[in-house]
Amino acid sequence: MKKILFIDSTHPMLVQRLKEAGYEVDFDFVSSKQEIEKKIASYFGIIIRSRFVIDKEFIDAASALHFIGRVGAGMESIDVEYAKAKNIHCISSPEGNRDAVGEHTLGLLLALSNNIVKASNEVKNGVWLREENRGFEIKGKTIAIIGYGNMGSAFAQRLSGFESHVIAYDKYKTGFSSRYVEEVSMADVFEQADILSFHVPYTQETHYLFCEDYIQKFKKSIYLLNTSRGKVVKTDDLSDALFSGKVLGAALDVLEYEDISLKNTSISSWTDSMHYLADSPRVILTPHIAGWTKESNIKLSTIIADKVIDMFK
Repeated sequence: MKKILFIDSTHPMLVQRLKEAGYEVDFDFVSSKQEIEKKIASYFGIIIRSRFVIDKEFIDAASALHFIGRVGAGMESIDVEYAKAKNIHCISSPEGNRDAVGEHTLGLLLALSNNIVKASNEVKNGVWLREENRGFEIKGKTIAIIGYGNMGSAFAQRLSGFESHVIAYDKYKTGFSSRYVEEVSMADVFEQADILSFHVPYTQETHYLFCEDYIQKFKKSIYLLNTSRGKVVKTDDLSDALFSGKVLGAALDVLEYEDISLKNTSISSWTDSMHYLADSPRVILTPHIAGWTKESNIKLSTIIADKVIDMFK
């Protein structure tokens, strides 16, 4: 019987489906990466979220491995190219949390545009400020989406009722204009954007994509949304741009200082710039939960199960 090792916890649906398909399932949520490497050679597949990096050394030890299934979207913690060279299939499930990410990003935008978090905290402390919390409407604004895959397109769909101008740029995709979005060049984004939303994977190309040089190319001062990966945004440069007024506000579900597991960020690792963001009433922070809903938990596991079963039936 082909064995699959679960390195991270997932929805029970995935375990059930794989067992019904004839796989033997083992679990190890506590052993170190090195300890798992010693036994990984006996497994046909592994299921992981973001517990540790699957690098060349780990892949070399996995001599019988046929697939790596990541219950999530991003694959930056896996050496995908090396795995492919070893004939190991790398499977993810971005279809499973795109709806959650689209809704959360919209929620961040609404909270940012209407000072909802700031005003709520003030009222809870007995402070009643109306003029100081006057917001702005999304209608008529140009919202630029960077990366038009599962997440970017889901966000665009949810903006369709707001009568805003939604534009998108994707370096690796063309011909995607629709009733939800207008495909544009990056130059158009710099010229037109009022609000910028990142939906890109984390790669060498996107590392610190949002930096001082990038920020200065925008014709207007902008609002920033980031629900992709923390290191897409250079925190020091965002802090400077908020201070100067080039960035008017930011809503971040992901931080540069998250650990590889995506489970926490240590305040002890924060720079002065990160503390500035945390203290700013113009910044909203959430703990990497954009794709983290009850429904997405089920869908992510269901999609991984479907892909594995279809691939090896």
